[in-house]
Amino acid sequence: MTPGAPTEPQTDPLARLAELPGVPAAVTGVREAVDAVYGHRVMRRRSPEVSAEAALRGARASAALAGADWALEEVRRRSDFGADPAARTVGAALRATAEATESLGIWRTSPLRVLARLHLVAAGEPEAAGDRDRIGRPRLAGEAVDEPALAELPGPPGVDEVAARLDALAGLVVAGSAAPALVTAAVVHGELLALRPFVSHNGVVARATARLVLVAGGLDPKAVTPAEVGHAEQGAERYLAALDGYLTGNPAGVAGWLAHCARAVELGARESVAVCEALQRGAA
Repeated sequence: MTPGAPTEPQTDPLARLAELPGVPAAVTGVREAVDAVYGHRVMRRRSPEVSAEAALRGARASAALAGADWALEEVRRRSDFGADPAARTVGAALRATAEATESLGIWRTSPLRVLARLHLVAAGEPEAAGDRDRIGRPRLAGEAVDEPALAELPGPPGVDEVAARLDALAGLVVAGSAAPALVTAAVVHGELLALRPFVSHNGVVARATARLVLVAGGLDPKAVTPAEVGHAEQGAERYLAALDGYLTGNPAGVAGWLAHCARAVELGARESVAVCEALQRGAA
């Protein structure tokens, strides 16, 4: 392609999705909501505290969507996350959320490596020694997905299709896109849930990766708008219903999922504005 020549539409499929009905308005709403957080006076001097609180609340919400709906204060006070299945789910969400922002440096060049790392971190130490070789890599033929929170979705595709679509997704990330970060994050999130490439923790990994994309794409560089909170606030039923629309592949279904993800970011931003207000009152 000649430098400066117009880009062929098919070279940037994510940009085309950004033009679906209702999506431009959703992107504008998200930008305004995120700007409200970054424009708060508390962010000028206490943004690390807001980021830390956003990570904690985001992880709690991600765990809730995975079936472990703990109170925020319970997550805050606990140190042992290996005692039972719910505790392990919360621990997985906390670890994956923290790892996501540590992977920014390699996401744009090696996204599949990042996904493998996020799954390894989320899965933690397996209960059975024989499960160690099942983590940190996509599932193999004959390996089933064990994820009750996603059981209502249509069954995941076979491993050959998973491999092909993961490669295609990685190609999109490496190539870059003119699409807003919100759109890229929503597509990455939706694809990972559609594929369920790992034997477990796909939801936690998908939500942590979406967080990473919002940061890497410049929409939320300080990771202070926990979209996971917004997804949880809208409810697991609506989350799965919106995802079901995405899985159809039709424009209305995909646009609905993008709008759902946009609303989640808006609600996450609202949560962080409330955190800023609380910090401001505490400092007064």
